[in-house]
Amino acid sequence: MFLTLVSTPSSTVRVGVIGFGQWGPNHVRNFSQFDGCDVLRVCDASDARLTAAQKFLRGVAVTKNSAEITDATDIDVVVVATPTSTHFALVKAALSAGKDVLCEKPLAPTAAECAELAALALAKGRVLMVGHVFLYNSGVLHLKTDLDRGELGRIYYMDAVRTNLGPVRSDVGAIYDLASHDISIFNFLLNAQPLEVSATGNSVLQKGVEDVGFLTLYYPGNVVCHAHISWLNPRKVRQLTIVGDHKMAVWDDMNNLEPIRYYDKGVTADHYSSFGEFHLILRDGQITIPKVKLAEPLARQDHEFIACVRSRRQPAASAEFGLAVVRALEAARESLRQHGRSVKLETA
Repeated sequence: MFLTLVSTPSSTVRVGVIGFGQWGPNHVRNFSQFDGCDVLRVCDASDARLTAAQKFLRGVAVTKNSAEITDATDIDVVVVATPTSTHFALVKAALSAGKDVLCEKPLAPTAAECAELAALALAKGRVLMVGHVFLYNSGVLHLKTDLDRGELGRIYYMDAVRTNLGPVRSDVGAIYDLASHDISIFNFLLNAQPLEVSATGNSVLQKGVEDVGFLTLYYPGNVVCHAHISWLNPRKVRQLTIVGDHKMAVWDDMNNLEPIRYYDKGVTADHYSSFGEFHLILRDGQITIPKVKLAEPLARQDHEFIACVRSRRQPAASAEFGLAVVRALEAARESLRQHGRSVKLETA
């Protein structure tokens, strides 16, 4: 899609970062190191974090007023790395002022807000990218290439586990915080959106804020995906199992040496009588470990954002992509409120 050109006389992309907490410093580091990028200003509500930002990047201006970034004439792009509840207002202000925006996931708390932001970005001709960082993970990209080539055959199901002890959040529950990653991976790998979602879970540490969730998502083509997420678990696990009729795959994001394994295993039906009777035969073949060249996903994502700003194209993690993820998250939360009852999604 064609987007309008950045209205700046400078060839340098001038960046403003709102939020210098967990992710903000990483964005500042990346954009300050890219050729043709200059981080001019950082905004945060904390004096201590603003002092840290000035130490982190010498010469950067700091402010507690987000409008000094969203409305500033010397800023071309805005990075929003603040709590989810603040995303909508900040992104809307930046887009309205003609800025390109990279916003951490999820794009906004509700699908209605996401849809409004997506429409505004389109109307303004702006790049709006959502920080679904796992779309830029080397392992996920390797799987995507092989799935698109049909290496695993027809996909039966995917099963994801994303657990750790913390960090515990209070602005959103574990479903919005953690399952957003796995839903984005499912949607990306399958190039589809779920039709139906069911979810169960429990709130232990904070009333109304789930600490653990079990999600089941039903996709077109009779593909089912499952995700177990928790920030109240003794082990940090990031794994995805993909089962196809030709091969199976396991991706372990905690294994930097051998993140992906392909299993030449499966089940076939063998007809053995004229009455059409058959029995199932298990196929147990070799294990293949492909070479995956690792790279920092956030750096790759931020670089892609700048490339999209320069070329005026939309990224894979576009506003529409982010909207689809939030639709699924909303359905999961509604199912959780209904004690696991399946909820159909309203897709665009």
